[in-house]
Amino acid sequence: MEKEKTIRVTGKGNLKVHPDMTRVTIDITRVYQEYSETLKRASMDTKALRILLSRFGFEHSDLKTVHFSVDTEMETYREDDVYKQRLIGYRYTHSTKIEFDSDNERLGKILYALAHSSLEPEFRLSYTVKDPEAVKNNLLSRAVKDAKEKAKILTAAADVELGGILSIDYSWREITFEEHPLQLIEEKIPCSEPLASYDLDIEPDDISASDTVTIIWKIKQK
Repeated sequence: MEKEKTIRVTGKGNLKVHPDMTRVTIDITRVYQEYSETLKRASMDTKALRILLSRFGFEHSDLKTVHFSVDTEMETYREDDVYKQRLIGYRYTHSTKIEFDSDNERLGKILYALAHSSLEPEFRLSYTVKDPEAVKNNLLSRAVKDAKEKAKILTAAADVELGGILSIDYSWREITFEEHPLQLIEEKIPCSEPLASYDLDIEPDDISASDTVTIIWKIKQK
């Protein structure tokens, strides 16, 4: 029996999408002598952060934890010409994030409040898209269309006819839609002016994304 003839083509979908969501990642880290005290303070700081953000319309559940850890904090000292280490306490690190529809005025107020907070957080700014699944579906559609166009060109050049699809292979890899226009690492800043916001004029660049699909067709002689 003659083996079925096939053609295998990989199509690529490309697009640029303008981000419409702002993400602020907030890191708080502190050291306390006792482990139980560290956990207690971490909980209190998170509560204080939620109260701060509630002033800008955020609900309790809007603050999402990205990472949380408690590690020993050691210091090195010298004794009898020998370097040793001793425990000085426990350091907690809590990374959280908030996301909201892009709004520079609201963003300026949030960043100002964080920078002047007694929590002394570090924070980073990035942009993403509100509906990533719609973007991914658009990419897949473009990739399939690209594969089909390539298959038609190849079969026409080879003087064969394109038949039915035997398989479609998609990697299902994770695609991240995130743009980092700048990185902000702020500390508590003394300010004598009666300000309540930073005047921000940030326009993030479009996010470039791509994905691939591999399709196998039957082919036959014309």
